[in-house]
Amino acid sequence: MDKSAERAGFERGTAYGERPGEIIGLARAAKHNPDLMPGLAACLAHAAFAAPDRIAEIYDEAAEGWRGRAVVAAKLSAAPKMPEILWEPFWADFWRLVDDAAKGMGAGEITTRTAGLASHLSPGFQARAAAACQLYPGVNAAAQSGIPPRFKLEALAAAPEHSLGHELYRLIVDNGYDLEVLDRDTLHLSRLPPPLDYLNTRILQSHDLWHIVAGYRTTKLHEVALSAFQLAQFGHNYSAMFLSVVVTTAAFHTQAAITLLLDTIFSAWTHGRETPPLMGIEWEHEWHHPTEAIRQLHGITPYESPYPAEIIEMFEAA
Repeated sequence: MDKSAERAGFERGTAYGERPGEIIGLARAAKHNPDLMPGLAACLAHAAFAAPDRIAEIYDEAAEGWRGRAVVAAKLSAAPKMPEILWEPFWADFWRLVDDAAKGMGAGEITTRTAGLASHLSPGFQARAAAACQLYPGVNAAAQSGIPPRFKLEALAAAPEHSLGHELYRLIVDNGYDLEVLDRDTLHLSRLPPPLDYLNTRILQSHDLWHIVAGYRTTKLHEVALSAFQLAQFGHNYSAMFLSVVVTTAAFHTQAAITLLLDTIFSAWTHGRETPPLMGIEWEHEWHHPTEAIRQLHGITPYESPYPAEIIEMFEAA
C-alpha cells in the first residue's frame, strides 16, 4: 500500500472508529501482525480527537486485547454520540507533527504542537471532553473543592527527609523543574469549563508528585507511561492526544518501537484504572508522611514497568 493510501485509511479509521467489542480482537491481532498497527493507532486517535467520551471504552478494550486480560475496574461508558468531524487543516498539522516527531523533536515542541491540534477541533469539543471526564471515579467530588492553591516550595523544603514533600522538593530542585510544570495563568486554565478548570490545574501541579507516589521514573519511556496513567485516572484529553501522536509516529515510521510503546502504554493504562482515584487527595496535608505510608493509606501500588525505565536513553546513547 502506498503512503497516501495508508494515511487515507488511517484518517477514515480515526473518523469512524471501531464498534464496541471489536477493538479487543483488533489489538490481539495487531500484536502479532504489524500491518494492523495503523488500524489500532487509528482507534486511539479516534478516542483522542473524535470521541473523547469513548476513551475509557477504547483503551480498556485495546489493553485487554493486547495484554490478554481484562482491566479490573468498573466500565465507564457514555451515551453514543456522533464523532467529531476532522477537517483537512487538522490532518495537515497532524501529519506534519507525526513526520517531524519521527525526525527527532524536543519535549517542549511536542507538547506545544500536540496541544495546538485542539485549535482545529469543533467549538463543542471542549464541553464534550469535560463531560467525558465526569465519568471517571472521584472527578466530580474533587472538582467541588474549587481551583487548588499553588504548591509552596518552602513547605516542601520544610518536610523531613524520606517524606513525600522532601522527595518532591529534591525532584524539583535537583532537576531544575518548575513546581507546577507549566504556568496556569499563561495557559488561562481558569477559563476552561468545569471540571476541566480544576482537573488541568491539579494535574499540572500533581504531575511530578504522581511520578513519585505511583512509581514512574522521569525518563522518556515513563513520561509516556505516566500519560497513560493520567488518562486512565481522569480522562486527561491532552494525554490522549499525546499518546495518539506517539503511537501513530511509531506505526508509520518506527514500527520496531511500537511493541515497546504499546506494552508500556497499556500496562500503565491498566495500572491507572486499577489504582484508586488520586485526583481528590489533599496532597498539601501529606507532605510530612513517608511516601510508602501514603501509598498504603491510599491503596497505591507502584507501577511495574515491562522494560527498564531508561531503555530509550540507552538506545540513544548506543
